[in-house]
Amino acid sequence: MPYPVKSYAAHAATGRLGLFQFDRRSPRADDVVIDILFCGVCHSDLHSVRNDWGSAHYPMVPGHEIVGRVLAVGAEVTRFKVGDAVGVGCMVDSCRHCHACGQGWEQYCESGVTDTYNQQDRIDGSRTYGGYSEKVVVAEHFVLKLPDALDLAGAAPLLCAGITTYSPLRRWKVGPGSQVAIVGLGGLGHMGLKLAKALGAEVALFSRSPGKEADARRLGADRIILSTDPAQMAAVAGQFDLILDTVPSQHDLNPYVPTLATGGTLVVLGYMGPLEAFNTGPLVFGRRDLAGSLIGGIAETQDMLDFCGQHGIQSDIEVIRIQDINESYERMLRSDVKYRFVIDMASLKEQTL
Repeated sequence: MPYPVKSYAAHAATGRLGLFQFDRRSPRADDVVIDILFCGVCHSDLHSVRNDWGSAHYPMVPGHEIVGRVLAVGAEVTRFKVGDAVGVGCMVDSCRHCHACGQGWEQYCESGVTDTYNQQDRIDGSRTYGGYSEKVVVAEHFVLKLPDALDLAGAAPLLCAGITTYSPLRRWKVGPGSQVAIVGLGGLGHMGLKLAKALGAEVALFSRSPGKEADARRLGADRIILSTDPAQMAAVAGQFDLILDTVPSQHDLNPYVPTLATGGTLVVLGYMGPLEAFNTGPLVFGRRDLAGSLIGGIAETQDMLDFCGQHGIQSDIEVIRIQDINESYERMLRSDVKYRFVIDMASLKEQTL
């Protein structure tokens, strides 16, 4: 039977999100039905709602940092039972048989991953709707176990911001002795600091503005570099093995490349658009790399959650009501949040249609 649910949805690129009811698809044998308790608010939710990437389908229910408890399981489900604390991230399906999926890289599925919202179900063609809603139905393979040690609200942003920074840290084998720098102190950046520090790296923060030192050090930074100060940038030339750039808007990457060590890598995480006037010289003459990275696969995301449980890592959050989502979007544009909004979905359950 379909599940009728309340949600908050966008109906156009302009305007406000508002109350919207729809039917979740009938569960299949391998599905898990989840009662959503918390949902993180990602910057990509805002991009998607406002059609910044030109691929929006309306009505759109955003949200891909989903935490809840299992309500029901299909006959073929073996890893979950009713009452389990679980999470769902940025994807809810893939082909599961291409080379990428076989490597555990479902996020790079060669036939296209099925995103948690704004896409079509691979089996019945129905629209996928995200976590700004009461319930979600997801195939067992794409459901994640939450360690008991994690606070449920604080764990929600780990499903995107956490894995987006953890995946490149693991890929480039960050550990004791590694020199890592983070560009930008936001939802992604603050997780990058925490995770890199927990992995044993010496960690720096690049910031364009002063005044963030106390917070950055609390989050794990060993030093703070003002990227607008030429003397400070010159002082760290050739130092970093890995730089994670988490800034979600267009900006100049050129100042950061010379701070890489020989063979170092700058990984773009936050901005998905054309680069302006990028100078390849420092790459060529320093055998440095410019790379990009998305989220991680399901196995890597579970590894990240387990790591966070073991080290007591979760996101710094501000819990909001769903009724405040439009104002929260405006605050997010002003960087007026430390460091991730998380919706308490009880506020939606209490609202009448």
